[in-house]
Amino acid sequence: MYQVLIPVDDDENRALNQARYVASLPNAESDVEATVLPVVPPSSLDTVDDVEFEEFGPAVGAVEPLESHGIAVDRRVGDGGVAAEIVRIADDIDCDEIVMGGRKRSGVAPILLGSTVREVFVSTDRPVTITGTEMVIDDGSRELLLPVDRSVERARKQAAYAASLPNAAENVAVTVLYVFPHQDCAGAPPHDFEEIGAAVAVADRLEERGLAVERVAVGGEVTRKILAAADDRGVDGIVMGGRRRSGVQKAILGSIAEDVMLSADRPVTLTG
Repeated sequence: MYQVLIPVDDDENRALNQARYVASLPNAESDVEATVLPVVPPSSLDTVDDVEFEEFGPAVGAVEPLESHGIAVDRRVGDGGVAAEIVRIADDIDCDEIVMGGRKRSGVAPILLGSTVREVFVSTDRPVTITGTEMVIDDGSRELLLPVDRSVERARKQAAYAASLPNAAENVAVTVLYVFPHQDCAGAPPHDFEEIGAAVAVADRLEERGLAVERVAVGGEVTRKILAAADDRGVDGIVMGGRRRSGVQKAILGSIAEDVMLSADRPVTLTG
């Protein structure tokens, strides 16, 4: 069973979009279980023993689209440091994915990550998906864009996420993309996918798992080309790899991964 943790705050639209994303996962009605989690923040005088799940309107609202799709829902309430509690419960239920809501500035397209989303990502090794509030989310099969760099380790984690989705061999198609930085001018060398070991390794691994894979190499400004590829293919999500500091077991966002998250109009998953 594919386990998803949905931490919700006080924004009903974000919570609904998080729930709709989970409900749209392949085979969700039979293969997905969800835990909806509001957290009582440290600034509150209440604790988890003082409040009921039903007191959190956005959390209650998130349950309806999940259960209407036949997804089993566990209702939990946490308290304390919000990000730390999310990571603790993710570990407690051994979830496969944490689905969080982004933020949008009025009149401005980019999603603002918010300190909680950022802190969760740097504190867990689990995939974290940011859904935003105004994204179009389709049901059923998944078409994913996996932009890779030259790190085989990061690429393998991106591939592992895609292959771990419910019934991935039948329901998930992947475009593995490598962007040769800034090589889109006249006289630039050919863009050969096979030159990039990490890209070839991840494409081969996904095909071995039975997923449909397209291999694409282009040149240009990396973030712009990733977003253009996502738009051109109408993908359901972008799966990005994070960065790690040597000797410190916390992921940090690379500038490209963060730029994509701040600009994409579709869910972005960070695999670490």
